Amino acid sequence: MAYLIIVRHGQSQWNLENRFTGWKDVDITEKGKEEAQLAGKLLKAEVFEEAFTSTLKRAQHTLSIILDESDRKDISIIISSALNERSYGQLEGLNKSQTALKYGEQQVHLWRRSYDVAPPGGESLKETADRVIVYFKEEIAPLLQKGKNILVVAHGNSLRALKMYLEKLSPEQISEIEIPTGIPLKYELDANLGVISVDYITS
Repeated sequence: MAYLIIVRHGQSQWNLENRFTGWKDVDITEKGKEEAQLAGKLLKAEVFEEAFTSTLKRAQHTLSIILDESDRKDISIIISSALNERSYGQLEGLNKSQTALKYGEQQVHLWRRSYDVAPPGGESLKETADRVIVYFKEEIAPLLQKGKNILVVAHGNSLRALKMYLEKLSPEQISEIEIPTGIPLKYELDANLGVISVDYITS
């Protein structure tokens, strides 16, 4: 039995500005720092041996704050682009509301929430899931199966992909799910990585 804890990075500058971020390397806001600090406090009583994050600074900065707040400064950190946010291609940097006015709300909703429709020049959630799940199976799952507790700090869509895989959710189910920023989600897993329990840590 092992625990996997996932955390979406704190609010980024482009989250605040309602812009498509994707692979753009945007840092977290003051609110994002506060969210990361709270996540660190919430994780102080938890045990985890290794941490994984993406190559993007908003996730790395969030992880750094979490480790400081939870007194885990000497923990091993593994960084991989496989955990990066999905690419929004030509939409990156654009305001979401203005993009909806240009292309229509239905089209933008399809790009954002469908499983297998990619925005122009970007990735669908399915394509994001393909890289995230392969990386999880090859690099993270073996550690969990050895009984190690793992922390993953990443992004809304890369973590939605992981959530979909672990909880065996359908494309329709995952399309309705939003992972909040800065709130740890804890999975208790059996030896075969079946989910025993899943709960947000809020106190």
